[in-house]
Amino acid sequence: MSNVTSLELNDFIHQCVSALTDNTLQRLVFSKYRGEDKELARIAVRTIELKGQRLASCLYEYRTNHITKNIELVDAGTLCQQWLGKDFQSAHLITNEWEVQLSISKKGKVLINKYRNKNAPKTNDKQVSSDDTLSHNRAKKRFVEQHRPYLRELGITDAKGEIIPSMSRKWKQINKFIEVLSRAIDNTGLAEKNEVHIADFGSGKAYLTFAVHDYFTDKLRVNTQVTGVELRQGLVDLCNQTASKLALNGIKFEQGDVQHFKAQGINIMIALHACDIATDYALHMGIQTGAEIIMCSPCCHKQIRPQMKSPAMLAPLLQHGIHMGQEAEMVTDGLRALLLEAHGYDTQVFEFISLEHTSKNKMILAQKRKQPRDNSAILKQVADIKAFYGIKEQCLETLLS
Repeated sequence: MSNVTSLELNDFIHQCVSALTDNTLQRLVFSKYRGEDKELARIAVRTIELKGQRLASCLYEYRTNHITKNIELVDAGTLCQQWLGKDFQSAHLITNEWEVQLSISKKGKVLINKYRNKNAPKTNDKQVSSDDTLSHNRAKKRFVEQHRPYLRELGITDAKGEIIPSMSRKWKQINKFIEVLSRAIDNTGLAEKNEVHIADFGSGKAYLTFAVHDYFTDKLRVNTQVTGVELRQGLVDLCNQTASKLALNGIKFEQGDVQHFKAQGINIMIALHACDIATDYALHMGIQTGAEIIMCSPCCHKQIRPQMKSPAMLAPLLQHGIHMGQEAEMVTDGLRALLLEAHGYDTQVFEFISLEHTSKNKMILAQKRKQPRDNSAILKQVADIKAFYGIKEQCLETLLS
C-alpha cells in the first residue's frame, strides 16, 4: 500500500490526537490492515493513567494473541500518521460528541463520514452541573460496583475508580451480564449452596470471568471455584498473572477448548462467542454435567444452512443471502432451545446488550427445571422442524443421542 497524504487524513489525525489529549476519546480502532505482518488484524487505542501520567494504550490484536504497548500522548500523532499513511485502510473514531469513520481506497482516496455520537448525553439549554451528573450516575442501580480492584487491573477503571470512556461499552456489558446472571441465580437457588463451580469457555481477557467470581465472593459470599478456559496460551498466562496479582482465591485459567475439555460438577456453564458447533458442544457439556445455569452466545450457524431446503413457496423470500442467513440462525438456535427444553431446562433466547467487538448480541439462557416432565411432545417438534427443512443432522441432538 503506497503512502497516503491529504488534508482530510491530516484533519482526522488531528481529531484523534485532540480526543486523546482532551480525554474525550471513547473508542479508536485502526482496521483493514495491509502491512507486512500477516498476523496483525487491527489496533485499538484508549487512554490510561499510569503513575500519574496519561498515556495512549495501544492494543495490537494479532490472530492468536494480543500485545499492549503504551506510548506518550505527544507521540500519538506520528504513530497515527504512520499507520494510516502506510498500513491501515480504515479507522473508526468515537468521542464523547462525534463519531468519525475513515476509509482509504486502493487508489489512496480518503473518504470520511462524520456524525453526532447517538449515545452522547442530551442537555437542555440550562447547563447540567457536574455534581448533578455525578449524583445521577450514582443513583443508577448497578450490579457491579466500579471501585472493585479487578476493574482497575483490567483497564475498565482508572486509578481513581472512574470508568475509562473507551471502556464504557464493556462496562455496560459486564453490568448487563451480571444482571441476567443474578436473576437466574435467584430462580435456581444457587446462592444457597455451600460451594459453586463455574466454567467460562472462551474466556478471552476474562472481563466477565472476573466479574462472575467477584459477584459470588463479594456480593453473595459464596465459596466459588471459577475456571476460565481459553485456547490462546498468552491470554491464559495473562489472566493467571492478574488473579495472582490481585491475590484472588478460587479462580484459575487453563488452556483448552470446549470440545476437548472435561468438566464435572459444574453449576454454571458460560460460553460467549462459541462459534458454530462449539455452541452445541458447550450446551451438551452443560447438560451432561448437570449445570443449573447455562449461558451461551452463538456467533455463526454454518452447520444448518447448507442442509436447509425450504419449501418452494418461501423461495422468493430466501433468494437474498441475508434472509437465508437469518432463517438459518433462527432455525439453529430455535432447535437448540427446544433440545434444552427436552432435557430438563427452561430456556430463553433473547437479545443481549451489544458486545464490544461483534454485532452478534443473542443470548441463550437455560435454567435447570426443578420438576421433571414429559418432553416427548418437544422432541416431536424437533423432528417435525428438521423434516420441514430437510435437515439431516443437528450437532447438539447428535451429541445428546
